[in-house]
Amino acid sequence: MNIRSITLLEEPDIDIELASRFFSEAREAFHLPVQTVRIALTPFPNWSNEIGLVDSNLYEIKAANLVSTFFDSGADYINLGPVLLEHDPGWLKMVPELLAIDERISTSAEIADTNGSIDIGRCHLVAQTIIDISKIRPGGFGNFSFAATANCPARTPFFPVSYHGGGPRQFSIGTESADLVLSVIEASTNLENARENLIQAIEEEAAAISETALELEAAFTIQFAGVDFSLAPFPEYRKSLGAALEAVGLPALGHPGSLFSAAFLADTLSRARFKRCGFNGLLLPVLEDSVIAQRVASRNLSIDQLLAFSAVCGTGLDIIPIPGDVK
Repeated sequence: MNIRSITLLEEPDIDIELASRFFSEAREAFHLPVQTVRIALTPFPNWSNEIGLVDSNLYEIKAANLVSTFFDSGADYINLGPVLLEHDPGWLKMVPELLAIDERISTSAEIADTNGSIDIGRCHLVAQTIIDISKIRPGGFGNFSFAATANCPARTPFFPVSYHGGGPRQFSIGTESADLVLSVIEASTNLENARENLIQAIEEEAAAISETALELEAAFTIQFAGVDFSLAPFPEYRKSLGAALEAVGLPALGHPGSLFSAAFLADTLSRARFKRCGFNGLLLPVLEDSVIAQRVASRNLSIDQLLAFSAVCGTGLDIIPIPGDVK
């Protein structure tokens, strides 16, 4: 298990010296390896009220200067914040150019409000943005830096949907814990035993993370927002959420019982007690999970099935392969 991200949630007028000291200490403070430290800002059209769409070139220059300063703090990645549903659709046209500034930049765009009402027109605009972004870097890798979102709260540490809701600076922590789940399930004798063991393991790890985080909060006067213990995978078998789902009792992900397996893990995670922020669900990034990718490639698992899983697991889908010439 790793800490995938320690995300500093900031206003654009960030204190670079403070951020630098915070990142330097946070990288070494925890009992788990810290993979990345990141900065997430407020929604990006709000950075500068005096620069509008007619001055988009000036806005890109401002963004480039901002992110250059942010990277001086030692951050590995920067999130420019989302294009909210209330923002003028013209801002979406700027997203590919903003992401082209540096491959370490991320952003997102809402397609639904917090009540779950989907804006179909916005969906088409965001779909075009995804196609445009796919041309920034070979192989569509630019799309790792962008997501369409619905009902995503502020403070989640996972990119590209992370953003600061405004106010005092905070930090949140995201885990990479699919390997923990797989190990616990394999060592359990039945589902009831697996649930008990997994809740205990999650609470112990979250408590240890939170203890260190509160020490950092006191040292830097940066509020600890919580832990997002979403069961994030890494493209190795022992770190695969797909493998953990199959370990619940499936011959292969996609077979009958798969939806139950997803609901079982999501429900178990929801019962664990710790200071939460973000998703706290099952992250299902198709191209970042070796087992899920294999099951999709073998046509054993469809996107419709994955959408059904996401309906019970607290998060949506991510890193979905689509044809390069899709309309």
